[in-house]
Amino acid sequence: MQQTIISAEMRDRAGQRGQLSSFRAGGRIPAVIYGLDKTPVNVTVDEKGMIALIRSNPNAIITIKYQGGEDVVIIKATQRHPVTDKYRHFDFQRISLTEKIKVKVHLKLVGECVGAKVEGGLVEHTMRELNISCLPTEIPHEIELDITDLHLNHSLRVKDVKPGKAELLDDASLIVVSVTAPKEEKVEEPVAGAAEPEVVAAKGKKEEGAEGAAPAAGAKAAPGAKAAPAGDKKAEPKK
Repeated sequence: MQQTIISAEMRDRAGQRGQLSSFRAGGRIPAVIYGLDKTPVNVTVDEKGMIALIRSNPNAIITIKYQGGEDVVIIKATQRHPVTDKYRHFDFQRISLTEKIKVKVHLKLVGECVGAKVEGGLVEHTMRELNISCLPTEIPHEIELDITDLHLNHSLRVKDVKPGKAELLDDASLIVVSVTAPKEEKVEEPVAGAAEPEVVAAKGKKEEGAEGAAPAAGAKAAPGAKAAPAGDKKAEPKK
């Protein structure tokens, strides 16, 4: 595995909130280097450089150089802000290239499984990271799992993963990925004999077109009501 070299700056006083905030505002993230029975070293590292490194390979072997020394390390832990999600602290663990270490590696599914493509199932990816043990120089960038032959209502477990030279540390019986049938939506049926809601007309509301309509045949006019004017007719001449 290719090693990455980064530079760090020493910081004298660890844990002072004002100083740590000042580092972060200036684009540098506080960090600590520890392990291999050596004295811990407090440093700061470039934020943008670390973000790019983590995106490309979170398990990279790093040679970190600082005033008065250097160490071969891996990123053991990170702290992020709960709201902004920005990095706030890094833990670098010293390692020996000849001793095995424990790390987490991303699990990538490859292939288009028959259970989803042909049989109409849904792929459920349960475990997206695996815990492994191996030499630092043998850490895989990611582990691939072929799901092409995975059928409906079947699953693949940790024991089905091939990690290369690494040793899997997770329980072999844990389900990694499965194909399940889609759930049917339940449609509530109306209860037999249930009465339909009664529609009550608004009091005093006139029916559309009722205003100005002629009274029905045989109906008496209201007292004082004027008869509707007859159409214009010419008077007939007296004989």
